Amino acid sequence: MRILLAEDERPLARALRKLLEKNNYSADAVHDGEEALAYLESGNYDAAILDVMMPKLDGLSVLKTARSRGISIPVLVLTAKSEIDDKVQGLDSGADYYMTKPFDAKELLAVLRAITRSQAAADPRLKFGNITLDRVTFELASPSGSFRLTNREFQMMEYFMSNPHQVIAAERFMEKIWGYDSEAEINVVWVYISYLRKKLAALHADIQIKVSRNVGYSLEERS
Repeated sequence: MRILLAEDERPLARALRKLLEKNNYSADAVHDGEEALAYLESGNYDAAILDVMMPKLDGLSVLKTARSRGISIPVLVLTAKSEIDDKVQGLDSGADYYMTKPFDAKELLAVLRAITRSQAAADPRLKFGNITLDRVTFELASPSGSFRLTNREFQMMEYFMSNPHQVIAAERFMEKIWGYDSEAEINVVWVYISYLRKKLAALHADIQIKVSRNVGYSLEERS
């Protein structure tokens, strides 16, 4: 799951990004409202965390504009303001949740899970063939055993299992998982495909990651 983090306090943004990545999210951090809106309009995010007080365009203006343009992803608003009227304004602007600073990291992660829950099935597990991917424990499992996936492995497998039979280009994985600002080369996608294939083989999976040359990769049943 990819998160847009818009926070102008750079030390806090760095800390939040590390927290998100440690918990198997991908995150892009921006530091002003205009940049946040431009990133949101890319359609590449599953949720956003917006600080209210940002330069160029404040977080609530970003949110109102995004909602008016049909961007419906879950949004968590962060602010130093704790007055009821401020919270009401945030929620009325289209926020799914409103948190005041300082906040507890565990609470923020719990809120993210809650506001994105409707995007996932009520059951946190994805299933395809004899393979199950648990979105809570990050375990890839079959009747033969299980592996706890790394951050990138998990995100790639989640994307595959959410879109079985769909051919996904390597460039799309780079956008969705590594992000626009990544310095990674595109061949890193193949490296992680290789890791996942080895784990599927070890689990005696009845599904496989297939390559469509010069097009992309898809998750298919074994014939």
